[in-house]
Amino acid sequence: QVQLVESGGGLVQAGGSLRLSCAGSGRTFSTYSVGWFRQAPGKARTFVSIINWRNATWHADSVNGRFTIARDNVQNTVYLQMNSLKPEDTAVYYCAAHPAANSIYTDPSKFMYWGQGTQVTVSS
Repeated sequence: QVQLVESGGGLVQAGGSLRLSCAGSGRTFSTYSVGWFRQAPGKARTFVSIINWRNATWHADSVNGRFTIARDNVQNTVYLQMNSLKPEDTAVYYCAAHPAANSIYTDPSKFMYWGQGTQVTVSS
């Protein structure tokens, strides 16, 4: 079992930066892949970024080059550094986890543990 808590959301102007944190529980946290997803009002939840237990990363095309994901396994925390933010990045951001696998998953249905979400609002 993994418990996840997001933090770091807020209001920022276009072009600004935010760093989101996802704090995970348990000594097995380092063996899980952890992804970030976002959901805007009236839209489906979509993939943003992921980091697996091997420290491999993958980003959605919409954020590639602007967002960076990293993990600190000592602190059981995954970070999403968001730079050059755009109004279309506005959404509730969720972190999610699944046990280690050979594949990198971007489908939300593959993730069994979810945080409560943190609001990111980017003004123009």
